[in-house]
Amino acid sequence: MSEGEGPGEGLVTAALVVIGDEILSGRTKDKNIGYIAEHLTAIGIQLQEVRVVPDEEPEIVAAVNALRVRYTYVFTTGGIGPTHDDITADAIAKAFGVGIDVDERALAPMQAYFERRGVELTPARLRMARIPFGAELVENSVSIAPGFMLGNVIVMAGIPAIMQVMLDAATKYLKTGKKMLSAALDLYRPEGEIAGMFEALQKRYPDVAMGSYPFMHDGKPGTQLVLRSTDAARLAAAEAELKQQLSARGWL
Repeated sequence: MSEGEGPGEGLVTAALVVIGDEILSGRTKDKNIGYIAEHLTAIGIQLQEVRVVPDEEPEIVAAVNALRVRYTYVFTTGGIGPTHDDITADAIAKAFGVGIDVDERALAPMQAYFERRGVELTPARLRMARIPFGAELVENSVSIAPGFMLGNVIVMAGIPAIMQVMLDAATKYLKTGKKMLSAALDLYRPEGEIAGMFEALQKRYPDVAMGSYPFMHDGKPGTQLVLRSTDAARLAAAEAELKQQLSARGWL
């Protein structure tokens, strides 16, 4: 795994596969999607798709194989712990058609970590040292058992605190593109009143993503207008025209 490139001119994209029956059942509320989306946006990678799949090997394999050919990177969360249903590593190995076994690079620090704490390295815990052949390790500074990166797929834990340090560790290896910039305006007008004007503006600036988000304030309807672009000049031009039109209508 080589060091990532500096900020580039092109579009760098990503997808996220959230793995776990507990997410789909509602027993566990996902806290990782928003964090990953914000982190990737900040470094110039656009998260364009999220899939949630059960702890079933065929489903994980199908999702990873479908997404890794469409996006620059695929991130996964969940399913790399010590229990029988933690099958992500095996599924990734199958997706790439490679073998998997205990990796000495993962095992050595895990042994030292458990010995210092007087904890037995059981067969269950040893599962966390199994890494697909050809993968590079992604450091876990919280509980030592690593994630890994194979091709353009980055495999991380589902526990938020551990996922976050793994994401930080993986970031230095990722190439990045132009950062997404944004501008937002809060209007105390119903969304329906703004829709026609906003749609016309979008047609004049097809390269600036525009969204409207209704809210309530003191019992009255309001709308937040958000403009997003990787081109600062185009974003500024669209924002200036939007403000001019809103001012002309007495809405700003």
